[in-house]
Amino acid sequence: MKNWLIALIVVIAGCGKNETSKDAPIKVAAASDLSFAFKEVGAAFEKKTGKKITFTFGSTGQLAKQISEGAPYDLFAAANVSFVDEAVKAGACDESTKAMYARGRIVVWTKGGNFTVTKLEDLADAKFVKVSIANPEHAPYGKAAQQALESVGLWNTIKPKIVFGENVSQTLQFAQTGNTEAAIAALSLAKVTEGGNYMVIDDKLHKPIDQALVVCKRGVNAAVAKEFAAFVNSDEGRAIMKKFGFLLPGESV
Repeated sequence: MKNWLIALIVVIAGCGKNETSKDAPIKVAAASDLSFAFKEVGAAFEKKTGKKITFTFGSTGQLAKQISEGAPYDLFAAANVSFVDEAVKAGACDESTKAMYARGRIVVWTKGGNFTVTKLEDLADAKFVKVSIANPEHAPYGKAAQQALESVGLWNTIKPKIVFGENVSQTLQFAQTGNTEAAIAALSLAKVTEGGNYMVIDDKLHKPIDQALVVCKRGVNAAVAKEFAAFVNSDEGRAIMKKFGFLLPGESV
């Protein structure tokens, strides 16, 4: 009798857990450049489907590491497809769900006035004491910033001025708060950041920032994660992404 009662409790507890998982918001790990765009995409998805999403925004490399080590996200939206490939290789994500969703662009953002930039070479001026970029070791936008500076022969000149942000959002905040005079950041963030000016950097100066997403294996609701992934690449989702300055898969400037 005692064993039967224990078995019944286990079954009931298991059913409760499955129901909770089914109804729980999906957890999306997303690159920092998506912090405004994906909030709007997520709101549109929730309005259309009634299904909830919670976002964690951060450095793509750091999120990829967390997911590879077992973090229970349902979906990973990276700022560079290479990090999706790493998560798949680690066995943490489902390769069959991998999809490109955008190409990012970088800008130089300043508060304007005497610090307005019209070309990358302007950053060599002594008035730019500090310039922030995301850490190229784990942030695709930081790597693109370094590549652009190298392409115009400025990296060695600018390197002593560089302040590294943990992600592209923090990089922009450094310039907003006056801790740096300029930031090389994401167009998707610059477009919605008030109190400054930005100059779009020629995308020929760096490798493409091709962004991909993938459904993760350790989340609680892969079915809804797949729905959201499809919504990002739907006409409605893509219209929002385009509004924030992203190029769509296959598009060029």
